[in-house]
Amino acid sequence: MGALVGLGVGVGLLLVWSAFALPPPTRAPRTSRLRRSLAAAGLAHVGTSSLIGMCAVLALAAGMVVQLVSGTLPVALCFAVMGGYLPVALVRSRARRRAREYAEVWPEAVDNLASAVRAGMSLPDALANLGDRGPEPLRPAFVAFGSDYQLSGRFGECLDRLKEVLADPVGDRVVEGLRIAREVGGGELGRLLRNLSGYLRDEARTRSELESRQAWSVNGARLAVAAPWVVLLFMSFQSEVIQRYSSAGGVAVLVAGGAACVVAYRLMMRIGRLPTERRILS
Repeated sequence: MGALVGLGVGVGLLLVWSAFALPPPTRAPRTSRLRRSLAAAGLAHVGTSSLIGMCAVLALAAGMVVQLVSGTLPVALCFAVMGGYLPVALVRSRARRRAREYAEVWPEAVDNLASAVRAGMSLPDALANLGDRGPEPLRPAFVAFGSDYQLSGRFGECLDRLKEVLADPVGDRVVEGLRIAREVGGGELGRLLRNLSGYLRDEARTRSELESRQAWSVNGARLAVAAPWVVLLFMSFQSEVIQRYSSAGGVAVLVAGGAACVVAYRLMMRIGRLPTERRILS
């Protein structure tokens, strides 16, 4: 009994000592939302500071132009905010368009992989072969993978860099499935690729049908939000009318209208949005 008590006390003291003496575990730095959006849009080479600088330049330009036309500072500030947000909106739109394009071509890429593996090619060679024979949107990423693998020969690290270049949730699933198949080995790789291809094709078809039905509501939401500000922009050419927004009541109307547009748009988009995949192990 005494030995058990002594052992318990010793383990407790060791745990207390380790809590203070051992260095804390290092956490991987979190990637900012802007950086993730740039990577998903295929603009990983663009820095977040460059994007923020572009937002500032466009905000200043839009504000100055509207100020010169209308002579009303509150209205100019509203359009400066819109101009500053425009680059971020374009990056996110490009990321969504790129994700849809990748979702359409991934089944073909997986079919090519399955054919190459059936023909006796090794998995790294089959992946590098997609740089020549794969779908056009995916070729640059797999050309970079082939060059990287020829230089280093480290399959796992090359897959990690491939995921960074693709920056795509479907690509993450494909890459991690290939990594597991490579590590486990066996003859199930061909069956895994065929099943994955069928699943991706069904998923892409279902999502495409849902997005086509959802398009009218999304476009309606955007039109409803943009219409008041287009009217306000046309009113800026009538100085006797637009000057009314320089008063406290006019500023209150602009602030309330802007807040209502933002809340309504986000609410409509949230209600009608489709579930989006998140990247895994990235």
